[in-house]
Amino acid sequence: TEAAFRGQRWSSHTEQFIVGALRSGGDLHLSLVAEEDGQVIGHIAVSPVTISDGSSGWFGLGPLSVLPERQRQGIGSQLLQAAIDRLRDEGAAGCVLLGEPEYYHRFNFHPLPGLLLPEVPEEYFMALPFGEARPQGWVSYSPAFMATA
Repeated sequence: TEAAFRGQRWSSHTEQFIVGALRSGGDLHLSLVAEEDGQVIGHIAVSPVTISDGSSGWFGLGPLSVLPERQRQGIGSQLLQAAIDRLRDEGAAGCVLLGEPEYYHRFNFHPLPGLLLPEVPEEYFMALPFGEARPQGWVSYSPAFMATA
């Protein structure tokens, strides 16, 4: 995770700490890895989120990381799709993420009117509902997302 985000200028460079804090705090609902020859080359974390309108069954996807030398080979896409499929199979209501719209629109993630993440431009906070429900309100991630070490 650290290597995947090291060169990203928009990154907080705390993603590896977030994953560790999710794991140690019991908030890591799913942790999927891509391996090749016994080496982890990619990872996606999935954790529950809360929504101020009381909607339940929603999850946050991320961080999603792939080793720099293995990026742009479909590994991240496979991890993301596997996480989405698992959540659907479990009966989740939907999932949200913070990311680059151009990439995540391919997976049908789009901003939902009225579903907001504080201090984030609306176009970068996207949701994928699995049913008819369209929650509205402020989304809160686990306190693990504040981890800095």
